[in-house]
Amino acid sequence: MFNFVVNGDKVYAKEDKKLITFLREDLNLTSVKNGCSEGACGTCMVLVDGVAKKACVLKTSKLVDKNIITVDGLTGREKDVYGYAFMEAGAVQCGFCTPGMVISAKGLIDKVENPTEIEIKNALKNNICRCTGYVKIIEAVKLAAKLIRENTEVPNCTCKGIVGEKLNRVDAVDKVLGIAEYVDDMRIDGLIYGGAVRTKYPRALVKSIDISEAKNLKGVHAVITANELPGNQKIGHIVKDWDVLIPVGKITHCIGDAIVLIAADSPEILEKAKSLVKIDFEELTPVTCPEEALKGDAPQIHASGNVLTTENLVFGNADKHIKNSKYVVTNKYSTPFTEHAFLETEAAIAAQDGNGGMIIYCADQGIYQTRKECAEALGMDQSKVRVISKIVGGGFGGKEDMSVQHHAAILSFLSNKPVKFALSRSESIMIHPKRHAMEMEVTTACDENGYLTAMKAIIIADTGAYASLGGPVLQRACTHAAGPYNYQNIDIIGKAVYTNNPPAGAFRGFGVTQSCFAIESNLNQLAEMAGITPFEIRYRNAIRPGQVMPNGQIADSSTSIVETLDAVKEICLQNPKAGIACAIKNSGVGVGLPDIGRCKLIIKDGKVNIYTSAACIGQGLGTILTQIVCETLNMSPDKVVHAAPDTLTCPDSGNTTASRQTLFTGEAAKRAARKLLDVLSYQTLENLEDQEFEGEFKGITDKMNSNKQNPVSHVAYGYATHVVILNDEGRIEKVIAAHDVGTPINPKNIEGQIEGGVVMSLGYALTEDYPLVRSVPTARFGTLGLFKATETPKIECIILGRGNTNLAYGAKGIGEICSIPTAPAVAGAYYNYDREFRSKLPLPNTPYSKKK
Repeated sequence: MFNFVVNGDKVYAKEDKKLITFLREDLNLTSVKNGCSEGACGTCMVLVDGVAKKACVLKTSKLVDKNIITVDGLTGREKDVYGYAFMEAGAVQCGFCTPGMVISAKGLIDKVENPTEIEIKNALKNNICRCTGYVKIIEAVKLAAKLIRENTEVPNCTCKGIVGEKLNRVDAVDKVLGIAEYVDDMRIDGLIYGGAVRTKYPRALVKSIDISEAKNLKGVHAVITANELPGNQKIGHIVKDWDVLIPVGKITHCIGDAIVLIAADSPEILEKAKSLVKIDFEELTPVTCPEEALKGDAPQIHASGNVLTTENLVFGNADKHIKNSKYVVTNKYSTPFTEHAFLETEAAIAAQDGNGGMIIYCADQGIYQTRKECAEALGMDQSKVRVISKIVGGGFGGKEDMSVQHHAAILSFLSNKPVKFALSRSESIMIHPKRHAMEMEVTTACDENGYLTAMKAIIIADTGAYASLGGPVLQRACTHAAGPYNYQNIDIIGKAVYTNNPPAGAFRGFGVTQSCFAIESNLNQLAEMAGITPFEIRYRNAIRPGQVMPNGQIADSSTSIVETLDAVKEICLQNPKAGIACAIKNSGVGVGLPDIGRCKLIIKDGKVNIYTSAACIGQGLGTILTQIVCETLNMSPDKVVHAAPDTLTCPDSGNTTASRQTLFTGEAAKRAARKLLDVLSYQTLENLEDQEFEGEFKGITDKMNSNKQNPVSHVAYGYATHVVILNDEGRIEKVIAAHDVGTPINPKNIEGQIEGGVVMSLGYALTEDYPLVRSVPTARFGTLGLFKATETPKIECIILGRGNTNLAYGAKGIGEICSIPTAPAVAGAYYNYDREFRSKLPLPNTPYSKKK
């Protein structure tokens, strides 16, 4: 028995175990988050005798007589200060890392009452944040130190909640103090634990499966192979090609494939049962890249072949104009797989509802998509499946697919018990879809004055073992490959190719990060050939309102790429070696597909409750919808409540993807609020108890390759220009990010998205990789190359633009585009620095490059 003090109380640990397990499971202190269990992320930070340490690497046997503090043990004053400081600074997005950040901040402030920025960065160097880019976390620590040092009272919020105001996030304080409930924090009576036995090999024939010993182990409730599945053998977001379980006689597709599902009384029994399953494999040679997959004699990964989809976009006559152009450049570019590295790994809890149906608690990007695919896996009607979203600890596209939800539901259905199914960090890194690796050959041409004339591109995307969203990602990479410029001669061919690599799917930027890197790098060479600056070639060619975009769509009156360039013109003049890149990104799914935002307002206890299925994955959607409702009703935020997404109570507003929710569900919320406003002209809120007001917005667009002269591909586009400045040592000194966001609903939220997107893509440009050896990932969380607080440069956000005020008060999406132009801007800066043209990510031969 090991005794120590936790938050002022003497406690006893009967066994020697990890401190994080003791705190979370024995003491139920769920504010201590489990992000990796590898000592790499810092979500589990606690104070041990005043020093911030990671609970996942400490053992109870080493803590005898130690004093441990979690955020639960902060004084009332400290909770007020840290809650306010992190909320006010905008330092909270998904919130999963935040309690750990607070602990590291307290460890510093308790010793240094007025810490410098360098001291703060060093104190946070062991805490990873994937959302914020650290900028606002550093501001929050400064503010907390000031409030404590000066013994200042925490101010009250005076916000009106209107559009354009920096309203604090509605869920911020609960996230800061560890009160916000993520799936893994839930405690349900009778809960058992689910897991999967997975293939040892990316490609192997499953010859036999022996589950007898596992079934006979005491404490095991279910051991399931493909033969026992109650519903469909295959599911998928669009293409139904993802095996729920690989059956005997079939071939695995990638290293993460599940073969047997097990549910047991405890995680320890579960692991023991998994070890007792015997599977006889015949290892086969994996198909490791698209080049191999496209060979005539390549093994067929799916019955449909090795090509998931092909895109061919042709406008004008590219070959003719390239032939007649003064300057032409052709380059090949290579971008890697990348891991989302959200801090909360995938988790779901499923339980039978007592009426023949299933309730699933999850943390993903679309509860109705989850309901649909889980119902398919269960062999149930969708009406029998209810999905409730808990707080989501980051997504970035990586939580659009089914990972654990369907497996939890199947195990619960067959065991008749509530089941938690959570991935370890190593499983998460293997299983969920990554950013597509792409090989691109791009030709770009211009006239003698640097005006673009035409471009051609061949884009090959490695979509890995399963389709996921590989088709739409390839489509976006192709439709945006010409950039935000005024020319109409393009010829783009794209292929998404199956391999035995882990699947690839949605990732912030959705394919445009890859093709933008290529086209923007080509522009820098063209500018040099034409004798003009990189700024000037972009300014001359930037699409203006009324001009025709490369996809044939007429740029509407809200088009503001020129304004983003104007905003950085002086900076570029003062820093001629700065790198610059521009980007365009759609808001909404578009291309003729169903694209609907829905919202329902229900009056309860004199307050307006917002109900929508739209997932908040850290971007602050609940706060944005609150502001739109407050603006429409001229109502204070304390009268508005944002409810958790739930298929039983919330209308289907589609997935959080394609930078769509602020515009689509925001407009739906505005329409619902206007209906309520009409009634409030003759009735009081108190007299409207339980009444409902619904709003819907449907985006109307044209299909790909429409015969229309000027098709409408998307209802809105955002634009951006990023500028990167290096110091004399070749390290990044500053990033300036100018963004056309239309009408900024909440500038603080937008700044946070931009800062987070920039830092995420600095990692993409310089340090991040997802290395594979014969289709097997080799990275751990700590070796992915994620940027830390100590590496974050100064980031200046410039927010501008004009939107279509008929839709969501003019808002456009920001979540994706803030990550798109960063990498090519970094590449441009290094080209100007040392004259080495780099066409591969992460960029080689920089001060950030990994030592070989």
